[in-house]
Amino acid sequence: MANQNQQINPPNLEKWEPKTELGKKVKNGEITSLDYILENGFTILESEIVDSLLPNLSVDLLEVGQSKGKFGGGKGSIWRQTQKKTAEGNRITFSSFVVIGNRDGYVGVGYGSAKETVPAREKAIRNAKLNVIKIRRACGSWACNCKTPHSLPFKVHGKSGSVQMILMPAPRGTGLTVEKKCRRILALAGIQDAYSHTFGTTATKLNLFRACFAALQELTKVKVQPSFVGEAGVVEGSVSR
Repeated sequence: MANQNQQINPPNLEKWEPKTELGKKVKNGEITSLDYILENGFTILESEIVDSLLPNLSVDLLEVGQSKGKFGGGKGSIWRQTQKKTAEGNRITFSSFVVIGNRDGYVGVGYGSAKETVPAREKAIRNAKLNVIKIRRACGSWACNCKTPHSLPFKVHGKSGSVQMILMPAPRGTGLTVEKKCRRILALAGIQDAYSHTFGTTATKLNLFRACFAALQELTKVKVQPSFVGEAGVVEGSVSR
C-alpha cells in the first residue's frame, strides 16, 4: 500500500506546456493562489495547476477492492478488479481510489480505471487534483473553547448512493472517531478531532468515501456569521496563508 507521506511520480513542472487559459496564467505567474481559483469558480482541467500552487501534497490510496486471503477469506486491496466477458475472452479492469491533501485545509479525492494498475493509479491521482477543495476548520464543540482549528465548525451531512455520513465537531484530544479509512481522508484535510454517524450499506467503501468527501464539501457551502468566526476560531483553507 502506498505511504500517505510519499509523493507518487512527482511532476516535472519545467516541461509543463499549459493548454488552458487558466494554466497559462498560472505558468506565467499571473495567478499565484489556489484560493483565487476556487473562490471564483474556475474549472481546473490540468493537474499541474494544483502542483504549482499547492506543493508538498500527500497521496494515499484507499482500499476499495478485495483480494483472496491465505485461507480463502477476503482481504482489503487498493485495487478493485472487475471482469467483462467478451467474444475475445475476459476483459479485466483495475480501479483505484486516491485521496490527496496538505494536512492544512485542502483535500481532494479521485477515482480512476484502466487495464493496468499503474495507469489506474495515475488517473485517480490526476482526478483527485482536479477535484481539490478547501474546507473550513474550527473549534465547534460546545465542550471545548480553545478557538483553534482542530475540528469542524458545525455538523455536516454527506450522501452517496445508499450511504449517508454525518460529521460532528469534537473536543480537543478526542481524535478521529470515524471509520478507520475515512480517518485518512479527514487527516489529510487537516482535521484532528471529529465524531461521525453513518447510515446505509457502509460495506460499499466507494460510497462511504464519497459520502465523507461530500460532507467536507458542505463545510464551505454554509453561510457563517462573522460573530461565529471569532467565537469558534474559524479558518478557511490553510492556517499559514
